[in-house]
Amino acid sequence: MLGENPMKMSYLVGHGTHYPNYIHHRGSSIPVNATTGCKDGFKWFHSPHPNPNVAFGALVGGPFLNETFNDFRNNSMQAEPTTYNSALFVAILSGLVAASTVPFSF
Repeated sequence: MLGENPMKMSYLVGHGTHYPNYIHHRGSSIPVNATTGCKDGFKWFHSPHPNPNVAFGALVGGPFLNETFNDFRNNSMQAEPTTYNSALFVAILSGLVAASTVPFSF
């Protein structure tokens, strides 16, 4: 998930030097200073340029079974950050924190 894979790609956006640049996320693909309505987003959706806003910490769907990842905005199966993509990751981290012998710092 963080880059230890055949593509050497992190599927956690913003982590490392090689991560998805065309995630399927409206807030990432539309420039901050754009004046737009609900239906105007398609000009950015179809843009060949990487997303102007990096969604740091977003976990995308990841690779297919053959270890390939198509970094395209319209590839919602692999490139969309969703809560169900990150649920298992959050559960594992929660278990590690709960089982830790390190005192809480908060």
